[in-house]
Amino acid sequence: MGNLYEELRGALHAVWQRRWIALAVAWCICLAGWLVVSQMPNKYESRARIFVQLRQIIPTDGTTALNQQKDLDRIRQTLTSAVNLEKVVRGTDLARTVATDRDVADRVAGLQAAIKLTAQQDNLFEITVTTQSGKLAKQIAQKLIDIFVETNLSDNRDQSSQSLDFMDQQLAERQKQLQDADSKRADFQAKFLGSLPGTGSIEDRVSAARTQLAQIQGDLAAAQSGLNVVNAQMAGTPANIAGSGGGAVAGPARARLQAIQGQIADARAKGYTDSHPDMIALKNQLAAAQSAAAREPVVSGGAAGASNPVYIGLQSMRADKQATVAALVQRKAQIEGDLNALSAKMAEAPGVAAEQGEIERQYQVLKTQYDQLLAQREQMKISSQAQNVADADKFNVVDPPTQPRAPTSPNRPLLLTGVLIAGLGAGVALAFALGKLTATFPTAAKLEKASGMSVIGSIGEVVTATQTAMRRKKLTLFAGGVAALGVAYVGLIGVEFLQRGMGA
Repeated sequence: MGNLYEELRGALHAVWQRRWIALAVAWCICLAGWLVVSQMPNKYESRARIFVQLRQIIPTDGTTALNQQKDLDRIRQTLTSAVNLEKVVRGTDLARTVATDRDVADRVAGLQAAIKLTAQQDNLFEITVTTQSGKLAKQIAQKLIDIFVETNLSDNRDQSSQSLDFMDQQLAERQKQLQDADSKRADFQAKFLGSLPGTGSIEDRVSAARTQLAQIQGDLAAAQSGLNVVNAQMAGTPANIAGSGGGAVAGPARARLQAIQGQIADARAKGYTDSHPDMIALKNQLAAAQSAAAREPVVSGGAAGASNPVYIGLQSMRADKQATVAALVQRKAQIEGDLNALSAKMAEAPGVAAEQGEIERQYQVLKTQYDQLLAQREQMKISSQAQNVADADKFNVVDPPTQPRAPTSPNRPLLLTGVLIAGLGAGVALAFALGKLTATFPTAAKLEKASGMSVIGSIGEVVTATQTAMRRKKLTLFAGGVAALGVAYVGLIGVEFLQRGMGA
């Protein structure tokens, strides 16, 4: 422990003896170091966080890390493209520092290194802008966000508008083609098919016409049969009944009997059989009416004969039957004429059926395409309208660009302190090293150890009053030099914090 104490005393003595050298070295190193630190430019960072719905603005095929990195690269390329960065230069205070295109290119290159984009969770991205001015950093970050919104969301709306215009053009073209095909189809039908029933190909229409012709022939036979029955009933029914001058006048019972007989004749004309429920009911009424008519007395009268209501009813039925037969005959003749004309045309032009099939196929294809395009256009229109509502969900500024109040680098207080410590340490180290190079011995023990001989005694230094006054003066000057170094350090630290307080 004593040896260590002696070594420490010796080291301190050596340094103290060369304190002016240590102080000079400390001043030189501190001045040089502080000058270097003062020349370091300040770096201010402005940060902003944005939410980007990548599936909306930048579509992806998956959610893997590789796809996320691709998304990040795409956004970075969008933000840091030369075109966008030139807009940033023109739209911020950087515009005051450029005069030529060369200056603009230099500022763009600097911005590419100053902008950093970091991906976070849940589609969050952090934009970091580092410049020599806090105000400028905030301006650049805000301009980047504005350009990103303008580029992506506006481009999406423009793309939707362009897509709708393209769909409208395609629809107009398909509509014109469909109208032409429809006109050709109508002309062909008017030329070859006439009034044949049904739709589709010629074979389908001919088959439908023959089926309808067979049905008309059956209806015509039934109508003619009903007309013959009515004619036969009219032949056996008198047109008039006797009045008061020519015989008996029918009473209410006999009039009812005649009305029921007319209803029975009408039902038979319609084809009702005796087992039909209506015929059974009429026969029961007829039996009751005959019994009542037999009990009714006959009243003589002198009036002329009256028209038979049964005969009049049969006349009306015959007129209806004749009209029905005439209409069926006319329709039958029309279908037969169309079939004969179509057969003649097909015999003259064997390719008519093939031409009609080609026209129908073209029409159906064009109609299908038109319907599909119309549906797609409506869906696209709805998506475009919904996009305007969903834009707020696609992009949102979570944290606006910050206004840095202090530089993020360099850390001048730490660097200034480090330079001071390095200067003092270098001065002390140099003084200690010089002390080691000398051949003097600060203590008798050192001399005894170095020579190997015993030291009988030592004589202390005798200092006169003049020397004492001189040493005190030198000590005062040395203390002043050390204090000046400390004051310089404190002054630099104060200036740094004053600049920070004044804002970026």
